[in-house]
Amino acid sequence: MKPPAPSSHSMLDLRDFTPARVGLGRAGASMPTKALLEFTLDHARARDAVHAAFDVPAMISGLGDLGLEAFDVASRVRNRKDYLRRPDLGRTLDPDSAQRLASRAGSPCQLAIVLGDGLSPTAVHAHAIELLRSLIGRLAAERIETGHAVVASGARVALGDEIGAILGARMIVMLIGERPGLSAPDSLGAYLTFAPRVGLTDAERNCVSNIHGSGLGYDEAAFKIAWLIREGLAREVTGVALKDESGGRMSQRVMIHSSRHDKSEI
Repeated sequence: MKPPAPSSHSMLDLRDFTPARVGLGRAGASMPTKALLEFTLDHARARDAVHAAFDVPAMISGLGDLGLEAFDVASRVRNRKDYLRRPDLGRTLDPDSAQRLASRAGSPCQLAIVLGDGLSPTAVHAHAIELLRSLIGRLAAERIETGHAVVASGARVALGDEIGAILGARMIVMLIGERPGLSAPDSLGAYLTFAPRVGLTDAERNCVSNIHGSGLGYDEAAFKIAWLIREGLAREVTGVALKDESGGRMSQRVMIHSSRHDKSEI
């Protein structure tokens, strides 16, 4: 029996399938200068994304353009250094914000949306409004009304639980900047929690992550998020009790929608 013919593919072919650093080559015992400079640049972009200032007025204005009246709140974090060193402070509202939020709460609502800076304000600036532009139409088609929109500074994911509880929201959707990677400094995540309240764990929420230019597109992400919102409200659960079963129908429905209209804890 003849041995199988050697593959004509090389490590370089993997570059067509992944942004990971593969097939970089060598210059003696080191990386080539070009690969080293690209690594240094990506590392700098990731650091810049973590330390970027959160443009709250721009986020409020963008939400307003979508017909959502928004207001801002803040966690107990005093500065970015605090945020990185004390994750617990980013999970709790400061007293003034909690009081203002309570005064704006009004009657309970089906859904509240929170934009939080997270570990990459850059991601929120780049993708949150455009993602919501796609999501809101899908929610309207499902007759799911957005009752409140909030922009939260110094936010960790769990901050949404306190915000949702004060607002009396049946479900909270938090769009937040994910930890930057060397190939994606601007990755956005969406966290969904039914019956939000202080003290919940990550097991009680769903996440749609990797939303960015080279990752999950806005239409595909909006489809998944809308499906999870609808099913979460209908079944009155999120997290490990709610599996994303939208995949089998997603590609076809995303295609139809498009044709009509043209890891670690945070």
